[in-house]
Amino acid sequence: MTITKCHHPDVVSERTREKVIRAMQALHYVPNRSAQLLAGKSSPSIGLITASLTLHAPSQIAAAIKSHAIVHQLEVAIAMPAMADYDSLQARLNEFRAQNIRGAIVNLPLEGSTAERLVSENPDICCLFLDISPDTNVSCVRFDHHDGCGACVSHLWELGHRHFGLLAGPESSVSARMRLSSWRETLHRHGVSNAVTVFGDWSAASGWHKAFELLHQHPRMTAIVVANDQMALGVLSALAQLNRTGSRAVSVTGYDDTADSLYFQPPLTTVAQDFNKLGKRAVELLIQQMAAPQIRVRELLPTRLVVRQSTWPLSNDARSDNAPLIAQLKSLIEKL
Repeated sequence: MTITKCHHPDVVSERTREKVIRAMQALHYVPNRSAQLLAGKSSPSIGLITASLTLHAPSQIAAAIKSHAIVHQLEVAIAMPAMADYDSLQARLNEFRAQNIRGAIVNLPLEGSTAERLVSENPDICCLFLDISPDTNVSCVRFDHHDGCGACVSHLWELGHRHFGLLAGPESSVSARMRLSSWRETLHRHGVSNAVTVFGDWSAASGWHKAFELLHQHPRMTAIVVANDQMALGVLSALAQLNRTGSRAVSVTGYDDTADSLYFQPPLTTVAQDFNKLGKRAVELLIQQMAAPQIRVRELLPTRLVVRQSTWPLSNDARSDNAPLIAQLKSLIEKL
């Protein structure tokens, strides 16, 4: 059955209109957006350019953005470019432009120069960024990484830890570099200069592998600070395999406070970021920016440390002879 949309419903009889509505309901009819776009109609949508939704934080942020966009009767067109370079992002903005989308939220860790170029060369699309350095001259809403990262290190220091491992995200990631810089700055204030740093890829698998690498480089390590919860899960798994419990346990902190982190074994001490609030403010600020494109909107959201059972005071026995651990590590590494 073909249903022709009437552009003047007032000239259709009530009986005919009711028949058409019943037919539309029976056939689950929805308007053809492609046809609407061809007709020159604007799409009530905003764009979201995001990292892979297989990662916890990006998926939770995307869900929050979609739920709050619905409140404003907006749909969300999602793009996940394989690369976070200028050409890939420009291609996504071009796709949004073809759909008459005039506002986009960008949730990728970008270099400031890339973000500023995108804004400069796309004046007809309002862009709001969620993961850029604080000195970038673009509209943004982001979390205060500095306070959250400093809180992790200070918490471990107060528990007596002096030998740290730092598991950062990819070196190519702006947010990973910001977190690492904050850790090192806080450690420096406490007089710690022997922390070992390795880089993961945000996945639990890389956390597992990098935990062995950290302990092999620094067997006396008693605390590992991790750049996200998924890698921290891998670290906890590796420590369990090494039977690092009791007086030999290594404290671990994560970052994000994803929903699953409460149920890790042990429950993870981590930095909470309110992704629902981020999604809400991102939608609200983008709408505000679209109404007044000449204004730069900038907002910093707080983070907070959530202390659970993956961190504990340093035991006096933790400084005992590490020879058995070194032998165990060498044996496991040879099998990898």
